Amino acid sequence: MTAAGTAPATAPAVTAEAYAQILQFYAGHMQDLDTGAAEEWAEGFTEDGVFAQNVKPEPWRGRTHIATSMRRGLDRLAERGVQRRHWLSMVVATPADPVDGADDTVRTRYYAVVFETPRGGQAAVYLSTTGEDLLVRRGARWFIKHREIFHDGA
Repeated sequence: MTAAGTAPATAPAVTAEAYAQILQFYAGHMQDLDTGAAEEWAEGFTEDGVFAQNVKPEPWRGRTHIATSMRRGLDRLAERGVQRRHWLSMVVATPADPVDGADDTVRTRYYAVVFETPRGGQAAVYLSTTGEDLLVRRGARWFIKHREIFHDGA
């Protein structure tokens, strides 16, 4: 993965159909997360997928670890009475070299803003990030092979 801010402005684009599929994937993926469906959200990663953040010392490796770790985080939010919403935008998708026999491989870069609303309270921006994913398509489904999130201000 590249460091945040290094995606070339003139990178080749994926097809319009692939781009639409990727946006649909991200919409469902984030809605799974925001509704507390950690296990379904983790199904969006390959079995050996990686979820890394610049604010965490070690990435989460493997779909099972990703699901378990996210479940703990979502349960803590629920105990606090907090709802989060992830808003992804400015998605750039470029073809990538094939990985693990995938039908298609794409690198994406996007901005994400996370809103947080306490029960009975006002929504507020919780954080702003840049994300970079390596996506693989197997059949009609997209999966995240590697995700890196860069928290602004970290």
